[in-house]
Amino acid sequence: MSGMVRGKWLALLCLVPFALFFIVFEIAPLAWVLINSLQTEDSGWSLENFTRIFSSKFYLQAIQFSLEISFYSSVFGIIIATLGSYSLRRVDSPLRNFVTAFANMTSNFAGVPLAFAFIILLGFNGSITIMLKQAGIIQDFNLYSKSGLILLYTYFQIPLGVLLLYPAFDALREDWRESAALLGANGWQFWRHIGLPVLTPALLGTFVILLANALGAYATVYALTTGNFNVLPIRIAGLVSGDVSLDPNMASALAVVLVALMTVVTVVHQLLLKRSYHVSR
Repeated sequence: MSGMVRGKWLALLCLVPFALFFIVFEIAPLAWVLINSLQTEDSGWSLENFTRIFSSKFYLQAIQFSLEISFYSSVFGIIIATLGSYSLRRVDSPLRNFVTAFANMTSNFAGVPLAFAFIILLGFNGSITIMLKQAGIIQDFNLYSKSGLILLYTYFQIPLGVLLLYPAFDALREDWRESAALLGANGWQFWRHIGLPVLTPALLGTFVILLANALGAYATVYALTTGNFNVLPIRIAGLVSGDVSLDPNMASALAVVLVALMTVVTVVHQLLLKRSYHVSR
């Protein structure tokens, strides 16, 4: 019995460095942001910052653009990543290891290099843009618009989605498919009643991670648009750096709104997970 107690205390002792790290670098900055969001230079403690946010068309547009770009890029990214991960699991060749390693490398290819690469390829005078125009496939394409940013975000969502979903397909056993086929189930029925329910937790979890990844993206969109596109990370950075006006309290309020959006997404994710678990049972 004393050995078990000693083991528990040892486990708690090993947890102390992580707990300190979590408090100092996660809880404390979040508390600081929350406190500063409730302060203004003129009125002191108040909700004025949040009132200004939700009464300003400019800030509401930033929230809308952030949500739209994050949602659509996450949807497109997870669809392509799901198809790619499933295809990789079905391919038994050295190509699978190469694609997995390539996805691992490109998942870290973001920021200024990614923006520069897309400008060279799909900018107004990009090589692919010019070829598509000459072929008559497109009339015009604006990489610096919302649709262009969705395309850019989707690019760096796909490798991350592949890395997260690839292990999830290990849960699908081949004998399940064979048993379903022997019982007369076709491919759609297998995925409807067996495949998708098994993969639902991984799909939902990956979607939430992709959404958070897109909502917090800053370097890529800043490098591409030089801070001229209205999304929440750009607005927060502008208020902190003082490019136009210095207002760290308003930046803190916008950061709280961003955290609140992710909290809502996470809560919905947990509710959907519980529902899918009960349905599968």
